[in-house]
Amino acid sequence: MSEAVESTAGVVAGKAQALVRDSVKTVIAASMVGTAIEFYDFYAYGTAAANYFPHIFFDKTDPTVALLASLLTFAIAFIARPLGSLVFGHFGDRMGRKTTLVVSLMTMGVGTFLIGCLPTYDQWGVAAVALLCLLRFVQGIGLGGEWSGAALVATENAPEDKRALYGSFPELGAPIGFFLSNGTYFLLETFNDSDAMLAWGWRVPFLLSAVLVIIGLVVRVHMEETPIFRMAQEKKQVVKAPVVEVFRKSWVQVLQATFLVAVTYTLFYTLATWSLAWGTKAQGEGGGGLGFTNQEYLLMLMIAICVFAAFIIISCLNADKFGRKRVIVTSSVLLVVFSALFPFLLNGEVVGQRNFLANMVFLCVGFALMGTAFGPIGAFLPELFDANVRYSGSGIGYNLAAIVGAAFVPTIATWLSSHWGVHSVGIYLGVMAVCCLVAVLSCHETKDVDFTK
Repeated sequence: MSEAVESTAGVVAGKAQALVRDSVKTVIAASMVGTAIEFYDFYAYGTAAANYFPHIFFDKTDPTVALLASLLTFAIAFIARPLGSLVFGHFGDRMGRKTTLVVSLMTMGVGTFLIGCLPTYDQWGVAAVALLCLLRFVQGIGLGGEWSGAALVATENAPEDKRALYGSFPELGAPIGFFLSNGTYFLLETFNDSDAMLAWGWRVPFLLSAVLVIIGLVVRVHMEETPIFRMAQEKKQVVKAPVVEVFRKSWVQVLQATFLVAVTYTLFYTLATWSLAWGTKAQGEGGGGLGFTNQEYLLMLMIAICVFAAFIIISCLNADKFGRKRVIVTSSVLLVVFSALFPFLLNGEVVGQRNFLANMVFLCVGFALMGTAFGPIGAFLPELFDANVRYSGSGIGYNLAAIVGAAFVPTIATWLSSHWGVHSVGIYLGVMAVCCLVAVLSCHETKDVDFTK
């Protein structure tokens, strides 16, 4: 009997391996391109919310209030993301990863493109702001199904000893999307003055996203369904209500996933969105008066994002070798130390104005820690859940983390720094790092789990 079971398992495993070999290039492209577009869209919005939307969509009588209101619209998509993960997670666990990912990408792409077509506050008044919020919500719904599906496409096609490495493919979409977004703004600001950027230049990154979406759709339409989901279908293990099953059996894992990811969001939007405003705006406008131009800061971010990409790969290789927990525990401890020290690098009274060295140390060290914490997540989160609820479970955890760790980060950090100084932002990040440390210590190591079950 046992020999027959082993023989059957060997045949299934052989089929899975054949699928991996036949579609590995498509797997890499399909998992990476979607998250690249996801992060491109969010970075484009984050940059616009920090620099242009306060002037375009809000009353300019009080610059700090306009900035805070603009950054609050940034939070809307994060609030919508858990709803998106419920919807797309249900269909991803019921119908398959491929179809669900195609629909989520289209939803996300339409919302982003239409933001670039919006009238301004001077043209439509409050209605323009309402439409901005609505499209941001639609964008968030689509994004809610994106990351978890892309992570499953990668890890469910991976050899057992390389799941973290394969899980780095969607994670690498983050620096790629960031680089494309900031690179677009950098080029636009190189050849246009501030009046031109406010008049039409801010729209270009949103409109260009349509090109990326078309490329992503072409890749995803031609990809295979993952072998593990097909095995679940053949064994009739697909459940009718995966979301209910997740909260009935795996609610602890959902909480663990939420706080594992939350600190990476907090760190990222501290580095990429809040620090952009802090470094380029005067103190009376919600900034730190560090004296950098927007173009200079975007260039520093683009350099630092290369460090982010490198450490994603390094951390994933280490996660496959030493385990997921050891890597994330290390990153959490180092983040607590970083949280105590980085405010000195952003304090104009300590480092002076336009201190490129201090700012680059802040960005490069921060993004190195970001890559270390973020890389193994692509494998760690899916490994916490059974195959028949994996899309829903990992997606809900990941997107709840977006609310806990990211939705209000730019707003909170701007309010804290304007009232209590830059060191209060360090305390905020440190608290999130401690929450991550508690979550990872409560998890079992998942490196050697049977991913087919």
